[in-house]
Amino acid sequence: MATLKGKNFRILTYDTTASKYKVVGMATSCTVTHQSNTENANHKDIVGIAQLPTVVSQSCNISVESLSVADVGAMLTAIKSLTPFTLIWDETSTTDNQTALGATFARRGQFFLNDCTFQFDNRTNSTKSLQFSSTGAIEVLDTTPTVETITTGAFTKGENVRLFLGSDNTATPSRVVAGARTLSIHCSLTLEDATTKDTDGNWIVQEATELAWDISSGALVRSGDNITSSVQAQGLAEIEAIKEAGNPVKCFVANTSGANNRTLGAIILSGSVIVSQLTINGPLGTADYTTQLNGYGPYTVGA
Repeated sequence: MATLKGKNFRILTYDTTASKYKVVGMATSCTVTHQSNTENANHKDIVGIAQLPTVVSQSCNISVESLSVADVGAMLTAIKSLTPFTLIWDETSTTDNQTALGATFARRGQFFLNDCTFQFDNRTNSTKSLQFSSTGAIEVLDTTPTVETITTGAFTKGENVRLFLGSDNTATPSRVVAGARTLSIHCSLTLEDATTKDTDGNWIVQEATELAWDISSGALVRSGDNITSSVQAQGLAEIEAIKEAGNPVKCFVANTSGANNRTLGAIILSGSVIVSQLTINGPLGTADYTTQLNGYGPYTVGA
């Protein structure tokens, strides 16, 4: 039997509307980690000093990397809704590697999306990184899944997604970050073990207890670009003033186009943020700075 190529090992999510599974589109890698938590069961009645580990609980984690960020809104909504996904991992085939085969190693379970990062960097294809944590038992996949084939989407260029910042927590943010080079959105869900003595089996059941989100932005101190757009920008001095004031400000992460790529398009995420860290770098080359912004209260998907 031939070795299994990584392209033919995929993570699929269950679409309740279509009652079918779908692969994570444009995936570049995926990892499944089974975790057994053990305790040493050695005691005085046993001869020798070697440990005797026994399994006391089990869990599973899945990570997926992808070049598709078209579902950024859906993923941000999903992690915020605290609703677990039904996921499977399986061998796939056909020209687009989307047909699940029901392999003997295929498994199914319920998973929280507990961490996601969307990266939008200048002159690169945008990416997403998803991490899932199991809640409840992982089951053997005893039937071949019905899969809905998805269409491979277009790449999203990082320069077409930008951060807009306000100067306070009331006015609509109308200024882009000047000379921006990098941008990421990150969300994480805190999970706690919710098992009790009434819980059957040794699989950990988890409960979501806290949602956090943050944005990271990198920019040149001065870009030297010829600005023809009428859309104004927040530069280092303005962001320093926001940091020093210590108050939340409104923000958008949105698609952009037009002159200097500053024309506001579809809004991906909106909310309020606190500038938690500002790092200014002065190497022998070009001076730049990085702004870390922590979400203040809930975010809204879209406007």
